Amino acid sequence: MLAKVLSGSNVGLDSVPVTVEVDVIAKSLPSFNIVGLGDRAVEESKDRVRSALYNIKADFPSKRITVNLAPADLPKVGPAFDLPIALGMLIADGQLEADLSDTLVVGELSLDGGLRSTHGVLSFALLAKGLGLKRIFVPKDNSLEAAVVEGVEVYPFENLTDVFNFLTGTFEVAPCPLTDLVVADEVCEYDFQDIKGQQQARRALEIAAAGGHNVLLKGPPGAGKTLLSRAFPSILPTLTKDEALEVTRIYSICGSLSKDTPIITIRPFRSPHHTASYVGIIGGGNNIKPGEVSLAHRGVLFLDELPEFPRQVLEALRQPLEDRKVTISRSSGSITFPSQFILLAAQNPCPCGFLGSPKKNCVCMPGQISRYKKRISGPLIDRIDIHLDVPAVEVEKLTGSETSEDSKTIRKRVEKARQAQIKRFSGSGVLTNAEMSNAHIKQFCQVTVEALELLKMAISQMNLSARGYHRVLKLSRTIADLSESENILSEHIAEALTYRAREES
Repeated sequence: MLAKVLSGSNVGLDSVPVTVEVDVIAKSLPSFNIVGLGDRAVEESKDRVRSALYNIKADFPSKRITVNLAPADLPKVGPAFDLPIALGMLIADGQLEADLSDTLVVGELSLDGGLRSTHGVLSFALLAKGLGLKRIFVPKDNSLEAAVVEGVEVYPFENLTDVFNFLTGTFEVAPCPLTDLVVADEVCEYDFQDIKGQQQARRALEIAAAGGHNVLLKGPPGAGKTLLSRAFPSILPTLTKDEALEVTRIYSICGSLSKDTPIITIRPFRSPHHTASYVGIIGGGNNIKPGEVSLAHRGVLFLDELPEFPRQVLEALRQPLEDRKVTISRSSGSITFPSQFILLAAQNPCPCGFLGSPKKNCVCMPGQISRYKKRISGPLIDRIDIHLDVPAVEVEKLTGSETSEDSKTIRKRVEKARQAQIKRFSGSGVLTNAEMSNAHIKQFCQVTVEALELLKMAISQMNLSARGYHRVLKLSRTIADLSESENILSEHIAEALTYRAREES
């Protein structure tokens, strides 16, 4: 007898439908084969399914069992096929009568028949909705994640026995109520109120948060670069519901969601160590997974000690910084992950860290300093909008009682500027000034005559590249938005240029 159960396989962030066909033939030697281009985890399903059926007191067919995962030309990865294979086997052997034509089934089985958490369940639920299916069977630990999707009934199960009894009508399971995607204000460990001095850095980070601009902080050890970076998320706008869903899908594919936090409701802040590998930062592996640039999507990627990262990793950042996505190519095809993040990088001015410091002499040789600076290529530097020197804080400010503006106050200004941008770019798919294309710049960056003259002078004196010119205009547009100005004025251009002068000169 032949049985068919609908399941799915993750390809990048999306899931594609996979039909699990199970054929049980009595008049043949006993065997158990899985075909359909499955990986090692799929092949090992045979042992998990066999033990699970034995331990729930079901009969494992002593017949020829063939499982086909269709379409056969699509690589299948992961253990999510365990449950559909087990159900298909029971139906094909006549031990279970059930109509699963309107159901998507996913779940990994443990040897005792329990259902374990499965990666990418949110994408599976979206697939079920896209196929017009009525319901989806998922492990209980993944139920809240799947219940975010409207229009599909999510049935949570703890083990194979419960699924069997539910389908035979001897056990009742209610579908999960729709998970309310409430995005709460983020409670950050660090607040701008705790930062002494550094007024220029505070201003630069406010501009970066308002327009989604990349930042490079350069200063001696102990100047506050890391503290400024850690406090940066506290002034970012809260995630929208659509953004939260995007981020959650990425973390779901990676298996980084916990039972307690099934939905990501705060902006990611990723801070990989400089010893991280190319695959860890960009993504890849045998079963292609997102890297740090995608895990930071809609949030912040903080790279401390930027020159210490491998050159290959730094050069690979150029594509996601420019295209807001990263494409990983293999012989079997290409997979694209979103990577729309704010790059926040920090570095010392030299290997010892004290070049130009009035408090301590630099001990580096000129050749060492030159080689240190050359670790970051010009094209990568050109993709960073704000370059900022962060000097050591003066003793008077460090020990003084003067209070600084808190993050909540700054975030209100940032959110107001973001709302202006959302209104400006409505319907274009662009959310921030940093995302503007050249056509958008021409349309929305209206510059006064005085500002244009200043910009022309800067192009010739600072040797700005075409990319640098456009990034100055994007930055000026953000500064104008914070000033609630319709046009870009000369003072907006002048401030934007100060954030590039130190790197371009």
